[in-house]
Amino acid sequence: MLKEFKDFAMKGNLVDIAVGFVMGAAFNKVVASFTGGIVSPLIGLIFNADFKDLKYTLKEGTMNDAGEKVGEVAVLYGDFLTNVIDFIIVAFVMFMIVKGVNKMKKKEEPAPEAPAGPSQEELLAEIRDLLKK
Repeated sequence: MLKEFKDFAMKGNLVDIAVGFVMGAAFNKVVASFTGGIVSPLIGLIFNADFKDLKYTLKEGTMNDAGEKVGEVAVLYGDFLTNVIDFIIVAFVMFMIVKGVNKMKKKEEPAPEAPAGPSQEELLAEIRDLLKK
């Protein structure tokens, strides 16, 4: 059973998928930091607030003794929009990578055509000429 597991784990496709998964997770962190550190502040300039902190308050909360808001009900659309932007960036980059890989793959060359022999008319003419002799 251990040998079967080793054979399964070392298959090329499985290793490729594992490498892609790790690279994707690392790339997602890069995109999240790009969105959180660069894109969100620029968009936040439009709203005069931190983009991730944008929310629509449905019910106001009260302040407790520690100075924290308690009981607030809000829709956190800024965080959602940040995640949507992250997804769009990752999806676009992955699209470009797949497009580049597909372009780099060698295009299958068409099989060479069989050498063209004499046509049916030529063969019949040759037979006719041989019969005349």
